[in-house]
Amino acid sequence: MTTIKTVGIAGTGLIGAGWAARLLFRGFDVIAYDVSPAAEAKLKAQIATAWPSLEALLGKPTKEGTLFFTTDLAEMASKADFIHEAAPEREDLKIRLFRDIDAVAAPHVVIASSSSGFLPTNLQSECRHPERVVIGHPFNPVYLLPLVELVPGEKTSPEAMDRAGAYFEAIGMHVLRLKKEIMGYICDRLQEALWREALHILNKDIGTTGDIDDSIVYSAGMRWAFMGSFLTYHLAGGPGGMRDFIKQFDPTLELDWTDLKFPKWNETLEKRLVEGCEAQAGGRAVAEIEAKRNAVLVDMMKVFQKHGIGAGLVLDRELKSREA
Repeated sequence: MTTIKTVGIAGTGLIGAGWAARLLFRGFDVIAYDVSPAAEAKLKAQIATAWPSLEALLGKPTKEGTLFFTTDLAEMASKADFIHEAAPEREDLKIRLFRDIDAVAAPHVVIASSSSGFLPTNLQSECRHPERVVIGHPFNPVYLLPLVELVPGEKTSPEAMDRAGAYFEAIGMHVLRLKKEIMGYICDRLQEALWREALHILNKDIGTTGDIDDSIVYSAGMRWAFMGSFLTYHLAGGPGGMRDFIKQFDPTLELDWTDLKFPKWNETLEKRLVEGCEAQAGGRAVAEIEAKRNAVLVDMMKVFQKHGIGAGLVLDRELKSREA
């Protein structure tokens, strides 16, 4: 396996900057590409925002990587040992970007899309080396949350999936390797289902955005952080686990409890959504809420490390490797 020292990033928005911060903190050099020269200052500002949380989680970096910025896509693609595509979520744009990166990058270089839902088969469709194209879908904030969904396209090689998986683990991530591609992958499909139901409840004026969020924060969300849905219901079955759960409850939940599709968008719903979220923010700037979120995530991961569960296992593995 070729040693990965310099990682290319195509697109320096929220996700691209998150990748950059995660990598630089761990000693990887980063060459970041964006079409606008002005993007460099924003990228550096986002990395600076991420740094205190990384230090709170992992301590001072043992070696910092070097950041390079370019508006030349070919320069980035030719110098990178691994490439993250983090452009805006437009499939036509990503297909062209993959085609152009693929034309320059060395054939062994894996190109991973940060897309949150597109099929890798489509993204690799105009590449000369489609076998090295994968989905590497992270979660915001990328520099803290450890999950990455690794998804193959029809022409992706198992070898590229293996190399990508090893790389992601080396940068402190938990790799969720999907057996095959599907639109939205796993996590976003689950999140979208919850989002749809939340919008229906808001649209019917059953509760405010704050009420709906509280229904998660004070109950299921606490379990989901380390256990997920299936294990939660396994416990709900009592000593017999899921076998008894199925006997006690209708596992298909064919009840009048869901509206499935999105509600028809309307001005009243939009007003409730925007004003509700602003009321929840209580005058706090997004950056202030973001800092609080990061502090809570750091503490949660340390608690999970203490108990040897979930994201704490990833943190423990990385801290031990740093000490070795």
